Amino acid sequence: MEISTDIPENHRLSSKALLEFFTKIEQLKLEVNTLILLQDGKATAQFCRSPYRMDSPQLLYSLSKSFTSIAVGIAWDNGYLDLDDNVISFFPEKLPRNITPNLAKMTVHHLLSMNAGHHDNIYATVAKEQDWVKTFLSLDVEHEPGSHYRYSTHSTYMLSAIIEQVTGQNMVDFLMSRLFEPLGLPRPSWEICPLGITAGGMGLSISTEGIAKFGLMLLNKGVYEGKRIVSEQFIKLATSEQSDNRAGAERIDSAQGYGYQFHLCRRGCYRGDGAFGQLCFVAPKENIVIAATSSFKNMKPLQTLLDLIYERIFDQLDKNVFYYPEDNIELQNLLSNFNHSVPTIRPVPVNIPIVNNSCYMMNDNPHGLKKVSFHLKDEQLKLQVFYGDDRDKSLPFDFTKAMHTKDVFNKDLSMHLQEVITHASWQDENTLQLTLFYIETPYVVTYIIEFQDETIDFQFNMNVSLNISDYRVTGNLMNVQV
Repeated sequence: MEISTDIPENHRLSSKALLEFFTKIEQLKLEVNTLILLQDGKATAQFCRSPYRMDSPQLLYSLSKSFTSIAVGIAWDNGYLDLDDNVISFFPEKLPRNITPNLAKMTVHHLLSMNAGHHDNIYATVAKEQDWVKTFLSLDVEHEPGSHYRYSTHSTYMLSAIIEQVTGQNMVDFLMSRLFEPLGLPRPSWEICPLGITAGGMGLSISTEGIAKFGLMLLNKGVYEGKRIVSEQFIKLATSEQSDNRAGAERIDSAQGYGYQFHLCRRGCYRGDGAFGQLCFVAPKENIVIAATSSFKNMKPLQTLLDLIYERIFDQLDKNVFYYPEDNIELQNLLSNFNHSVPTIRPVPVNIPIVNNSCYMMNDNPHGLKKVSFHLKDEQLKLQVFYGDDRDKSLPFDFTKAMHTKDVFNKDLSMHLQEVITHASWQDENTLQLTLFYIETPYVVTYIIEFQDETIDFQFNMNVSLNISDYRVTGNLMNVQV
């Protein structure tokens, strides 16, 4: 079922206040790609920058953790596990020879509340191994569980592994009839560990509409469209302080306590969030949910967005709420014209280099790119990129319009075939710019290729990245045409 819409004036907020809120987002250049504002269960404002789509799956990164929390709650409600169950009890065949007292004390509750007892970030240590469960259980647990907050993606992964152990189903299968179908969502993709267990703490892709529906379920204390998804008791536990996250926190809304895979915020609000600004924000007192996906370079702009929500939405409730059609028309015009920095279509210069059927052997570079070739026909270009592995690709471009295609590219954990939208333009007679929007993620890749007599200068740039670096490399023209 689609989320119904309404004007904000019916929900204690003026169109003018929202116009100022979204104008400020633009003025501050906050790279929010999609956003849905729900008031009393109605969408009173929403936008989606081109080329993104509201119904397209979006990689959630650590916002995945909040979905895993609800999965644990559903399992708890149905008697599959108890929150005080010891973690070691689920994996007798994977335990280290020496079970320390702190490891023995670790429970499901501690995994949920991010105070399992590890002193440092264990992500890199676990992620490089084949068996994440065995590696997690082998690590030193320096602190007594419950006494030390340490945000841990692999603590959430362990919850996913526990659900698989007690239900005999992977996370997606377990949640299909219990969460995703009741929310009206198609089967999502969720990345897995090397042994095939759902990642839990990352890797889930859900549309912005799906995030909004998830937020409505949370706001309604575990109920969506009259159907109980998870118990009100678990929602209360999940959104109450279970761990003190205030020490060393740089952002005010990340220093209000931590629940079960939810960050507590000011004014009784709470949120799930993920890298680059993915957001599910719930305000029970105001009866508001905000779902957003973004391309922030770090998480500081997320605090700026939260500050705007408090100042430009919450503080404006019940102030000068009169319906003026011209204000609402101006608001809708602004929302419908939120555009990403999609490259401008430019005329093709007359004296471009002869690039058709040209192939270049690349010098050594960090990505292992071996060669590239160009095939030009009328207004269309085909770029072939060769690495000698599953990254080899043939990408179509058109100098007069965007092109939709599929490409294998990184998501959170690994490479996946996904939708990509391509743009091509000549910046001058010798410089070609190719832009690729991987719309399931915040990733925008730009190739800038400068053609010289017998060589090319090839630049690879990404707007945001967890682990892929920009680079620049020279390519030498090969004698053999391809």
